[in-house]
Amino acid sequence: MTVTPRMPRRLARAAAQRWGLRPRLVVAFLVVAVLSALLTATVTFRQARGAILERTQQAAVSDLRTQVDSLGPDLAVPPQEEDLRDFALRLQQAGGSHPWRISVSYEDGPIVPGPARETRRTVQGPLRAAVDDGRSAVYQRVNRDGDPRLLIAMPVNFADSDTPSGVVVYADMSLGGERDDIAALVTAAQVGAVPALVLAVVPALLAARRVLLPVRRLQEAAERITTGGLDTRLPVSGNDELADLTRTFNTMAAALEAGDAELRRMEANARRFAADVSHELRTPLSAMTAVTGVLDEEAERLAPDTADAVRLISQETAKLARMVEDLMEISRFDAGAAALQLDEVDVATAVRKTLQLRAWDDHVEAELPEGLRARFDPRRIDVVLANLISNALRHGSVPVRLRAWAAEGRLLIDVADNGPGIAPEALTRVFDRFYKADAARPRSEGSGLGLAIAMENVRLHHGTLTAANAPGGGAVFTVSIPVDPKARGSTGAGSNGADRPDDSDGPDEPRATSRGPM
Repeated sequence: MTVTPRMPRRLARAAAQRWGLRPRLVVAFLVVAVLSALLTATVTFRQARGAILERTQQAAVSDLRTQVDSLGPDLAVPPQEEDLRDFALRLQQAGGSHPWRISVSYEDGPIVPGPARETRRTVQGPLRAAVDDGRSAVYQRVNRDGDPRLLIAMPVNFADSDTPSGVVVYADMSLGGERDDIAALVTAAQVGAVPALVLAVVPALLAARRVLLPVRRLQEAAERITTGGLDTRLPVSGNDELADLTRTFNTMAAALEAGDAELRRMEANARRFAADVSHELRTPLSAMTAVTGVLDEEAERLAPDTADAVRLISQETAKLARMVEDLMEISRFDAGAAALQLDEVDVATAVRKTLQLRAWDDHVEAELPEGLRARFDPRRIDVVLANLISNALRHGSVPVRLRAWAAEGRLLIDVADNGPGIAPEALTRVFDRFYKADAARPRSEGSGLGLAIAMENVRLHHGTLTAANAPGGGAVFTVSIPVDPKARGSTGAGSNGADRPDDSDGPDEPRATSRGPM
């Protein structure tokens, strides 16, 4: 599987989206749907339950009234216990669709049961008191051993008037059928809620997609901008808050693109200016260097003050020449004109040549493996090592330690000194061009571009150059390049170089900076 730079970002996005905005929107939508369904089901259940029980109660009371009015006139007044029992038997037999159990009482006498004697036990005092206080039937729902039942108390009136006869009929009937109907209603509501919730996921996903699609487009557009696509714009549709956000994003992108174009123009002008100035200064500096060389030879014959002035002019001219050469080298990197000339090189031989050329053998302790070969540009690696060692000699103390080795297909070279190290705040800027950690010493013998040039040469080899402080003290610069890098022709290394405080570019002996055609 090919791993691309976007894959970790996609994996991180997928992990974040497990409980991202989309799942939360869907869950919130489902919660609202569930609560709405529960509220609707609760209200519907209560109304349906009340309607079922009320209809059953009214039907039972009506049927019982009909039977009482039909059989009541045959009842002797005052009735005897046998008359009451016979009256209860006939009412119970006439129940028809209502399998009730009948009991009868007369005035304050005992309740006389019919064939089912359980009715007398279920008649509660409040029910009997309620029917004694009025002339209409009353009823009561009770639960006996888990069985819901309906109790009806109905006074029997005289046939020729509404005057109570003192006889009260008590009916006890089961509401098991109604209970089953209500249970079936609940079951149906539960069964129907499952597909309702499943169907609710569809509009939830559609709503989440409608809300998140503009947000995702904004995210993708922002990612394109971070990778350099400053011309990214998004279509605006609608007049809601997301549309306003999209308009604001487009305005921001346009401002960034305009600012980037202006910065690029100014940067190009600055680079062109540095290259032009360096080129124009090179010719007169060559003549000045030749003249100062002649004056150096004649300095011994001049007066002491004149000789000192001649030597000062010679030193400053040489320093200016080195600075111009460094500026020209940097301008070649910025223009993308720097090219690699790769060769199979013995590492130990190349490093020793760098040290011998500048008479650094006595100042540098080199730990070099024999037989280690690598493919790189010898001239550019010479520039890198010369700048690092010169910097270590100037800011540290002798001896400077140099170590080279190979690991995991890369050539690594450490240059360490015995100095005070690099201040923590300067570590992040040590490779910046012209950077000086000590502002009180604005003037140094170097151009301030040595480490920047070293960095650009290492980058040209597709390698890295890092700076750190050793645990025992002193600064350590580490070069890491592939043992067999793939040359890509002329390669610009970019413009993000840097320098160590008061950076030097090597002593006044043979120069370490690279030369090349303009």
